Amino acid sequence: MAAYGLMLPPALLALPARGCINVHASLLPRWRGAAPIQRALLAGDARTGITIMQMDAGLDTGPILLQEALAISPDDTTGTLHDRLGALGAGLLVQALESNPAPRPQDAAAATYAARIGKEEAGIDWRKPAAEIERQVRAFDPAPGAHTRCDGVTLKIWRARVEPGAAGAAGTVSAAGADGIVVACGRDALRITELQRAGGKRLPAQAFLSGFKLAPGTRLGAAGG
Repeated sequence: MAAYGLMLPPALLALPARGCINVHASLLPRWRGAAPIQRALLAGDARTGITIMQMDAGLDTGPILLQEALAISPDDTTGTLHDRLGALGAGLLVQALESNPAPRPQDAAAATYAARIGKEEAGIDWRKPAAEIERQVRAFDPAPGAHTRCDGVTLKIWRARVEPGAAGAAGTVSAAGADGIVVACGRDALRITELQRAGGKRLPAQAFLSGFKLAPGTRLGAAGG
């Protein structure tokens, strides 16, 4: 089973002779729960992986059968990481079925919880450090998309990078041109290189600016995002 999203009752789990197994997109016990990929990106984890686990009545608490780690690249999004983990999980599942490895218990003391992603989490608070916002952009790609507001228009940010040392009032555009839109954050700044207005297409910054004015001094979002 993979990404089923519901808890199976003990009576159902007991039906198969070898029990039920699950493919989980994290190195359990880290990131038990519904959104392990997004939470790993938001936290700035250097790696994640796949766990093949024996299911029990708890939330991703069952014994581990197999695990394999995968490095998180600096430009990984939830979409790209999902696809790489999917390929890894398929192979590891076949290996588990063929080798029937002995289960080992999880270390409950080391467990963290990957809560389901709420749309409100995708709103950008420019008072946060640029590095944290950049991780938010990647974690919410392809959905729901990290977003801010400009003159009443919702803008989704799809690609950005940190500009170290840049300063200014949080949420204020300091530069806008072919190489991106620079927005001051609580620490450093964010250079936005791909974005989208409500109802529009994802566009590189240069193409976006040809149809949407974002002059230096423009304030994005409210104080809280």
